[in-house]
Amino acid sequence: MIDRVEITAKAGDGGNGAVSFRREKFVPRGGPDGGDGGVGGAVVLYADPSVRTLLEIGRRRIYRADRGGHGLGSNKHGRNGEDLVLNLPVGTQATIISEDGTEEPLGDLVEAGMKIVAVRGGKGGWGNTRFATSVHQTPRIAQSGHRGEEVRLRLDLKLLADVGIVGLPNAGKSTLLTTVSAARPKIGAYPFTTLEPQLGVVDIGWERFVVADIPGLIEGAHEGAGLGLDFLRHIERTRLMIHLLDGSAPDPMSDMETVNDELREYGQGLGDRPQIVVINKVDIEDVAARRTKLKKAFEKKGIAPHFISAASGDGVDELMRVAGSMLHELQAAEPIPTANDDLPVIRPLEKRVRVLRQDGSYRIEGDREVAFAEMMPLDNDEGRAELWRRFTRWGVVGALKRAGAKRGDNVHIGDVELEMEA
Repeated sequence: MIDRVEITAKAGDGGNGAVSFRREKFVPRGGPDGGDGGVGGAVVLYADPSVRTLLEIGRRRIYRADRGGHGLGSNKHGRNGEDLVLNLPVGTQATIISEDGTEEPLGDLVEAGMKIVAVRGGKGGWGNTRFATSVHQTPRIAQSGHRGEEVRLRLDLKLLADVGIVGLPNAGKSTLLTTVSAARPKIGAYPFTTLEPQLGVVDIGWERFVVADIPGLIEGAHEGAGLGLDFLRHIERTRLMIHLLDGSAPDPMSDMETVNDELREYGQGLGDRPQIVVINKVDIEDVAARRTKLKKAFEKKGIAPHFISAASGDGVDELMRVAGSMLHELQAAEPIPTANDDLPVIRPLEKRVRVLRQDGSYRIEGDREVAFAEMMPLDNDEGRAELWRRFTRWGVVGALKRAGAKRGDNVHIGDVELEMEA
């Protein structure tokens, strides 16, 4: 199972606006008619129930959405870029990894059909029609399209199971999953037969739930010993754990404590997750002879163990009924999620403008203002004049002056550096 990949998601850039004027036979002084550029396409993560692993997504490292079309004359706007939809397994968790290595959760695809906008497309540039006024009737400037967002994403597939079967290697977890469901994991009489989590569906009367066979944990799993970290993250979303112990082992109590220590050290609330302690292999004569002794030892710790034989099926049906009943109680105690049809997006747009003073210059922060400045043709007088006119109207110039800025001071905004002219 391919359950962790890293990719780069790049949204499409916006299209450029056009500089154009009407050219008609009987209109000698036609006004501006340059169209706007189209918006770049976004990269969208989609929970597709038909996708089981991250194998296909991992074949590429960079995913780019379509860019917006350029504006044309006659007020023809560029087309919007098409969104790029990445089909991912249900249960995929997306995390943004910044350049300095810090991580920011983006979202979880916990339900089929759920969508998350990973990166937004760039805005389309305005054509020269947008800059015409009663005073300035022939603007010869247009904006460039804004660049689309780009992020580094780590995608983790965490199984969506109701019950996780945990225990040391060779405790019989795969055999139990085979007995209670139609799943057919690889089974062998040696440790680490199972190298990836397996899912099975259990039907008990009217109850149906999903059980995951989590490959055997060993001491030090929370630090990555064996394949511990790869296995442990698949238990995070389970509501209930069946802790399976090998009844033929020298000290099943010690085995249980070893696994529980790893769960606690890993965190994510696994140490407090409800457990059903189960002692397996009662079909073996030595285990059957120790049954009473083992039961008393666990009861002294306040634990009422279940005894089963995963191989013969002895006690398995009763165990599944207990698991189904506990799940029903746990689900009933969970808060009912509120419906939300909005697509979550990363980094909501900053609506307020801020001016920061730093090293004798000033920095303007605000998504609208930064995008406008980066898209304007500031290499000519007309473009700079239009920028300061807009900033005066939007209150940016007032904010600069309140911060102490005056004409000629350096002002930084996004990737742009210029002198204050207002």
